Amino acid sequence: MDLMLLPLSVGVLVFFLIFGTTYLLTGGTKHVQQHRLIAVGGEKARVDWRHASLSRLERIFKPLGEMVPRSPAEMSRKERRLAQAGIRRRDATVLFYGVKVGICFTFFLLFMGSMRNNPILPLLLALFLGSLLPDIWLSGRIRARKKRIELALPEALDLAVICVEAGLPLDQSLTRIGQEMRSTDPDLSDELQLFNLEVNAGKRRSEALRNLAARTGVEDIKSLVAVLIQTERFGTSVAKSLRVFADTMRIKRRQRAEEQAAKMAVKIVVPLVFFIVPALFVVVLVPAVITVIREFLPSLTGP
Repeated sequence: MDLMLLPLSVGVLVFFLIFGTTYLLTGGTKHVQQHRLIAVGGEKARVDWRHASLSRLERIFKPLGEMVPRSPAEMSRKERRLAQAGIRRRDATVLFYGVKVGICFTFFLLFMGSMRNNPILPLLLALFLGSLLPDIWLSGRIRARKKRIELALPEALDLAVICVEAGLPLDQSLTRIGQEMRSTDPDLSDELQLFNLEVNAGKRRSEALRNLAARTGVEDIKSLVAVLIQTERFGTSVAKSLRVFADTMRIKRRQRAEEQAAKMAVKIVVPLVFFIVPALFVVVLVPAVITVIREFLPSLTGP
């Protein structure tokens, strides 16, 4: 009975995958053909087809995410983490929970056939993996984005010092920096553009700066925001404060590079012990062992 249930569960999973793929392909044909009539080239048509496919997947995952019970505090916390990862859609939190439910359902179908005698264990494993894997992906994306912003911040501060000392106000300087860094550092450029939009919408500069620090979650930007708010409050020179902070950031970046170089000696121990040293032993000792077996063993055994 167990052997028959395993292919049944795999068949159900394959059916859902084929059904979803067919739905995306057939349902988006008319949409793609309409866009091909107005597209300049084939690339725009392919991009429109991908957008149509993603929108149909969103319509599948969104109802699943709306079924998950969650508190407002949890929603705001997850929304802040998604914003730190660069995902700022209004329904991003609902879609994220929908993806979790879809992954749980997929793993449950995979584990159900092989663990029919204990039906609670597949459910627990599916819930664990479905709730863990999206969070691991989100944490990795947040770390990578923070790292990119940290690497781009010293150059942005140097440009800010040049713009402020040339006579531009701080808000226009940050807007200009965001425009100039669009191609090289899009993450920091997007955050500076959002800061400019908030200031133009009527928010105070200090509040917009605090929102910038909260969206990124980078400690260096939090320090920069604190320096700018104190400069505005006490009326000191913005150019001098930025120059001092830019010098500090360059020193900190060099210290981080030196720290990473110092850690290499410790990190290389594991591959050295498990991969390089055994290979060296094989290269050095195996020819000697072969020579001993060929030359000395026949003489020890006698004629």
